[in-house]
Amino acid sequence: MFIKIRRDTLIILLLAFILILCGRLITYVAFASSTEVSDGVPISGIIVKGNDIVPVDTIRMNVMQAGFRDGSIIYGDILKTSKREVSLKDAIQTAQEFVKESTVPGTSVTPITAADVQVDKNTGIVTVTVIEDFSTVKLDNKTT
Repeated sequence: MFIKIRRDTLIILLLAFILILCGRLITYVAFASSTEVSDGVPISGIIVKGNDIVPVDTIRMNVMQAGFRDGSIIYGDILKTSKREVSLKDAIQTAQEFVKESTVPGTSVTPITAADVQVDKNTGIVTVTVIEDFSTVKLDNKTT
């Protein structure tokens, strides 16, 4: 029922456990006491609001084309992607233009007339608010 362990083996195992525990504690304290975030804020997600017809995935893909995708990092007012560095304002304007070009799947209809892209610099969440207006959409019937 009981496992026989020699006293010196038990002492060595106990010291190893204490060393591992102290190492973990020191690592945690060092991380928790640091006040500077030198790595920037990564883009953590894209939230889409206001769409009815255009799918969320289509809008997200267009926002990702502007640079707001996984792996992109915000450093102050600069957005760093894997290929380039862009001003955050320029990336937001580009994302707004790309969102307006989102189409209804299977058609060339672009019902989004206005888009607002906001980026939270603390959490990395990108919020996209769109307005769809089908009264301005030009539909051509090419079937006879």
